[in-house]
Amino acid sequence: MSFYTPVVPPQRNPAKLETRRSLLKKLGLGALGVGAVGAMQSRAVAAFAKSAATNDTDLAVLNFALNLEYLEAEYYSYAVDGRGIETYGIGVTGSGTAGTTTVKSAPAVNFVNAGVRQYAVEIAADERAHVAFLRAAITGAGDTPAARPAINLRESFAAAALAAGLGAGFDPFANETNFLLGAFIFEDVGVTAYKGGAPLLTNKTYLEAAAGILAAEAYHAATIRTILYQAGATAQQAAQAISDLRDSVDGADDLDQGLVVNTSANIVPTDANGIAFSRTPRQVLNIVYLAVNASGGGFFPNGLNGALR
Repeated sequence: MSFYTPVVPPQRNPAKLETRRSLLKKLGLGALGVGAVGAMQSRAVAAFAKSAATNDTDLAVLNFALNLEYLEAEYYSYAVDGRGIETYGIGVTGSGTAGTTTVKSAPAVNFVNAGVRQYAVEIAADERAHVAFLRAAITGAGDTPAARPAINLRESFAAAALAAGLGAGFDPFANETNFLLGAFIFEDVGVTAYKGGAPLLTNKTYLEAAAGILAAEAYHAATIRTILYQAGATAQQAAQAISDLRDSVDGADDLDQGLVVNTSANIVPTDANGIAFSRTPRQVLNIVYLAVNASGGGFFPNGLNGALR
């Protein structure tokens, strides 16, 4: 089921496109680039172990974020490669009730635009890295990371689209168009969740790491919002319907913003001060459970694992 035909800017000659990794290799920096990333992650994880005494609230927030990262990492990984995060060597065990991911058979998206596929591949790698980092950081702080809970990437999307008024039978893996709309659901929620969780963190090391992940999620969200905005009125209307659905379940406040405000592009949803808005854990749960004050459902049929669930 597709809601619009993507309109994408002209693509460069594929022969001239280079990935960051190939460019590093040509410059003789390939090994250094990969090693530097690994070293940076190791130092960051070590900082957690050396930081102040473990705070239950801080760890609850990190595990809450980990649950959301499982969801995003699974979505993008299945979309680009048709397989779950554990096949990449990412851990999924831990505290709480472990679950599997429900997804259609052969979920990999048939991308028609090389640029969009590259964006999806990059975001997928980022989301898996977030899962690995948070799991290692929580372990380094002396706690057990939350296990991946049961995740539904099939019926949940169909239910969300139906509730948004977009029709029945929505499949985010059916085509590139639907994939982008599915990504739109997650990315904005991730940004607002990290910002909302920031005031709850007391440990500056944790706060710095959360700020870094928030920045990455904001880049992702802006990329998805830009592509959808460029696709035209039908895509913008579908995104607005999703935005309205999020607003209807996340609380009484009118926080969410679509891709267009007063006939102008709205790539970055902010307040009058140009500041991204926040969501509380409860507001985030309402969206991912697709119900107000529920303890599970939607994308997490049995709820999240951890204290904030």
